[in-house]
Amino acid sequence: MRCFTFSGALAQLSRMNWRESPRVSIRNRLNCFIEHLELEERPVDVLAAMMRELHFIAAGYRRLELSAPWAISFDQAGLRGIHVVAEGRCEIAFGNDPPQLLKTGDLVIAPRADPHVLRSPDARKMTPTSSAKVAAESTGGRIVFGGGGEPAVIVCGAFVFNESDHPALSGLPRMVHVAGTDDTASRWLKGYVETLMAEALAPGPGSEVVLARLSAALITRVLRHGVENMHETGWLKGLSDPGVARALAVVHDACGEKWTIESLALVAGQSRAAFAERFHALVGEPPMHYLFRRRMREASRLLRNGRTGLARIAETVGYGSEAAFSTAFKRYSGQSPGEYRLGSGRDDV
Repeated sequence: MRCFTFSGALAQLSRMNWRESPRVSIRNRLNCFIEHLELEERPVDVLAAMMRELHFIAAGYRRLELSAPWAISFDQAGLRGIHVVAEGRCEIAFGNDPPQLLKTGDLVIAPRADPHVLRSPDARKMTPTSSAKVAAESTGGRIVFGGGGEPAVIVCGAFVFNESDHPALSGLPRMVHVAGTDDTASRWLKGYVETLMAEALAPGPGSEVVLARLSAALITRVLRHGVENMHETGWLKGLSDPGVARALAVVHDACGEKWTIESLALVAGQSRAAFAERFHALVGEPPMHYLFRRRMREASRLLRNGRTGLARIAETVGYGSEAAFSTAFKRYSGQSPGEYRLGSGRDDV
């Protein structure tokens, strides 16, 4: 897939008067856009951009050899779970939601770190044991736990992002499930899991980095696979619609351009009304609100970096003056840009 750089085209679009005479047809606008369009070979990959922003800093895995009845809670702050049912079956439950049965070969991830419980199907009334306690009572990467009944083997992992409150996390679903019976997924899933377990059970120098990188690759692949089956709104769900995906791509690739609802709708290949409705339905917020948050997120990164002046940051994220940018940033963060920069106290990672 080829995507766009919009340097000339967007500059031209931003100069157009979208409230001018009806005699100016959509065809004329499209022709004007195409004349200034520059194609590039590099696709704009929103999922890759988001995963780079989130950035894994740690990951760890254990092989749980379980026997019914058993129940384990995963509720440590900031830890996001990944579970692969290697043998047998179990249930996963989030809060008061109905439990979901998992079978051999199934994989689930909990990217938002929502507390959840894994248990044998006969253990719904059992008080779960904390995963931290289960791990503390074992050594190495192999854990044996349970009451001696029906067996199950589950590979359980936990991973940590560099920022637990990154806005991108709100666009991820509570759970992504890949069924072991999914032939498309089974071709790539098995290799990832085998490599992760080999590294986790026989660690060596650099294992922490290896596991973090492998986890990032696996979870990115799982998210890509699960886009079509998502029910929750968010930027990831937006990627399921080609038009909305194109709009998301240009917002992430060129957030400083003078975007309007009309120009984003043009990129999406939809009418203004249809685009606004579709974007809101899938992503969970209006296009211009998403654009505002994307700009402020980029501004936050540049401020933490500490090497870019305010005037340059304002220009980079689409504001014509430091004053306008400062007002917008304070509305977003509750702090002036200068206060935020002083309080961050670290470089961006």
